[in-house]
Amino acid sequence: IKGRNLVDGLPKNVTIHADEVREALADSVMIVVDAIKDTLEKTPPELAADIIDRGIMLTGGGALLRGLDKLVAQETGIPVHVAERPLDCVVEGTGKSLEVELPKNRYRGRRK
Repeated sequence: IKGRNLVDGLPKNVTIHADEVREALADSVMIVVDAIKDTLEKTPPELAADIIDRGIMLTGGGALLRGLDKLVAQETGIPVHVAERPLDCVVEGTGKSLEVELPKNRYRGRRK
């Protein structure tokens, strides 16, 4: 890894191993897994049936973490898929939401 030493401000190269990265990410990964499980527990039955049939779709940069899909599948018992282009999903979803006209009363009180 290349970066700047925060003590002296000079450029520095440091070698780290995959195990160190995995350990550093472990708590954050489990927060994501727990959030998925909490969301599934709060999902209405009719929607939960679709999720069980079709599986969970991981999107965004976190979906690129090697093994996250297998961990989520193991923890939930539901098949997990990674989007074809996970980094583009947020942008595409935002674009689609901007195409839909929002109710005018949704943002009342924000303008003067």
